[in-house]
Amino acid sequence: MKTRRHFLNIAGAAALVATGFTAQAQAQENLNLHQMLPPQAAVPSQILEPWMAKVAEESNGTLTIKHFPSMQLGGTPPELMDQAKDGVADIVWTVIGYTPGRFPRTEVFELPFMATTAEATSMAFWDMFEEHMKDTEFADLHIIGTWVHGPGLFHTKDPVESPEDLQGMKIRGGSRLVTNLVEKLGATAVGMPVPAVSEALSKGVIDGTTIPWEVTTAVKSSELVTNHTEFTGNALYVLGFVLAMNKDKYESLPADAKAALDANSGASFSAWAGKMMDELDAPGLQIAEDLGNNIITIDAEGTEEWKELAQPIYDEWVADMNSKGIDGQALIDEARAKIAEYSK
Repeated sequence: MKTRRHFLNIAGAAALVATGFTAQAQAQENLNLHQMLPPQAAVPSQILEPWMAKVAEESNGTLTIKHFPSMQLGGTPPELMDQAKDGVADIVWTVIGYTPGRFPRTEVFELPFMATTAEATSMAFWDMFEEHMKDTEFADLHIIGTWVHGPGLFHTKDPVESPEDLQGMKIRGGSRLVTNLVEKLGATAVGMPVPAVSEALSKGVIDGTTIPWEVTTAVKSSELVTNHTEFTGNALYVLGFVLAMNKDKYESLPADAKAALDANSGASFSAWAGKMMDELDAPGLQIAEDLGNNIITIDAEGTEEWKELAQPIYDEWVADMNSKGIDGQALIDEARAKIAEYSK
């Protein structure tokens, strides 16, 4: 009996030690998240950091995520998607348009006057990602969420109340498709990254820019221009974002870690991120109002006139998609229907 009890005591101790080692090993499952913005910027501080904390908390101690902002792991923003694919980074957040042509179906949400709110558009984006994109252009990645920023608009030195007002202006375009529209309306499109906008405005290199309200707080554009033109019902444009993970790394995670990621991914996370982008626009708008700037809102009828002028952009995009074997018009019709449904 004594021998048996001694054996059981040893076995129990060994089990506790093994359990301890297992828990310790699980707790050491660390992921890195790489992205291009400084940590104090809106998306990292208000979306990515809270998301990382929530996932870690719900993983029962099996997972931690370390944030590497400002491209601290090296490379350039257009390389982020490949960094996730190749395992250079475990998770990346990036602007999909940084790799133009690689994820063609996503551009349907970046067409001029397609989006409404960021929340509604992000919900539609996730739906269509699952149906049309998950197993095509994103097949080699594990996608955690897809969303867009709040409505993009014009911020200009002189008022823009009609398309004719853009003629002769030098405008920084917010996306490839909006840059195309701006050029068709007679402006000169100037390409530059967002951080260069402040200096370009102050030195007269550009007469205006297209960015959402959320970005104006960082680039101080409301102190450099006095006119802001937004639209009723539909945004001038939005850009698509993605939170993407290395597929093999995801599959290798312990069950608790994977469950925590799954619970904070997909439709609900994408909708929340979109809603946050809408809310993050408010401080930028408030700054412009406090400065007494001229905030121009194009009414519904006027917005329809702008939409008609954007139709050639749609026609060209459909033709481009068709050349790739993708039914572009079907994507447009579906995106419009889903955005309208989620906007109710």
